[in-house]
Amino acid sequence: MLGTLNRRLLEFIAASPSPFHTVDTVSALLEQDSFTPLSPNEPWQLQPGGRYYFTVNGSSLIALRIPEGTPTGFTMSAAHSDSPTFKLKEHPQTTAAGHAYVQLQTERYGGMLMASWLDRPLGVAGRVLVEKQGRIISRLVHLDQDLAVIPSVAIHMNRAANDGFKYNAAVDTLPLYGVGGDAPSVLTLAAENAGVAEKDIVGHDLYLTCRTRGTVAGGDDSLLLAPRLDDLSCAFGCLEGFINADSSHAITVYCLFDNEETGSQSKQGAGSTLLRDTLRRTAFSLGMDEEGYQRLLSSSFLVSADNAHAKHPNHPELSDSQNAPILNGGVVIKYNANQHYTTDGVTAALMRSICRIAEVPVQVFANRSDMAGGSTLGSIANTHMPVRTVDIGLAQLAMHSSYETMGSADLPYLVEAMTTLYSKSLCVDNDGSLYWA
Repeated sequence: MLGTLNRRLLEFIAASPSPFHTVDTVSALLEQDSFTPLSPNEPWQLQPGGRYYFTVNGSSLIALRIPEGTPTGFTMSAAHSDSPTFKLKEHPQTTAAGHAYVQLQTERYGGMLMASWLDRPLGVAGRVLVEKQGRIISRLVHLDQDLAVIPSVAIHMNRAANDGFKYNAAVDTLPLYGVGGDAPSVLTLAAENAGVAEKDIVGHDLYLTCRTRGTVAGGDDSLLLAPRLDDLSCAFGCLEGFINADSSHAITVYCLFDNEETGSQSKQGAGSTLLRDTLRRTAFSLGMDEEGYQRLLSSSFLVSADNAHAKHPNHPELSDSQNAPILNGGVVIKYNANQHYTTDGVTAALMRSICRIAEVPVQVFANRSDMAGGSTLGSIANTHMPVRTVDIGLAQLAMHSSYETMGSADLPYLVEAMTTLYSKSLCVDNDGSLYWA
């Protein structure tokens, strides 16, 4: 059976087909819990006991909860709002030369498994920018319909298709939008969906979306299948913990960053100064000076939450023999000696302590020593502020596929761990010993 948390996760994913929709969905959930929106271009007057959030570019978000007493540090999590997909180009539609097929012009966003996007119904989501009375306004777009398909080449025309195939994004993965050219253009549909005139559109950020809805699977309902599990499962799980936690002595911070899949090097990404500047601004708004801010950092903790590769049932040889998680095995702590994951012995111990308090099982992940791995939010954000950081995630299969797989028991583990973390504050004794209070 589909548990309440997993059902809500699938609803969250369905409502979040693009980073802009994800931030809109999270904003609505925060406002339901009495969080007040902040304007980045207005003075902040934060109050003890206050709950606040703000957005950047419509695709990143940071939320803050201020304790009633004097803050002792920052307790934080960071997940990302984006997933690999195809982005529509500025002139998104073309009729292929010599025939009546209408195609969409796209380019790759992030490092996806390209074959997983073929032969399945695709929609379009994102935003359009419109000009009204001299002002540029953003409007969300979700064409939640079977709009396009990327057709495979038949085996009869490509006998080597099952022997390995290198896809060319300029040739092999262009979506088929229609035949004959009689259908309204994709921008016409986007304008109608956004409730604006097409002539008023002056810019857009539109992406293909996988239309297959999430579901529970397996003979024992142990599997959860959905688009964008990387990283909306962590975004949702951390948010649940953030909202449900008891008050603590720390300033609790929930971060949702865009552009992780392309390296985080954007004004709204973890590679920017966004988080550092937000923490400084928060401390100063509460009456602290630079030294007060630095003291807060010294007792702070950041959980970088981004999913981990589970041991593959068909290819266990691709995983480290002793450091590979499995589905439904609990929260995964991720390690890399070269700090592509920022976990070290100290931060792993602190996270294990939280999971022990929450009675949540812990697994570990490290790449095979002869295989290169990826990186994520923690090590990138750490380049701008010296904060103890651990990289965690949920075990999943088919990462960066258009439709991914994880265990149905793991989301509740993450929510329990993050609820416990956000209810605690990190204490540092003069002798360097650490504990949660």
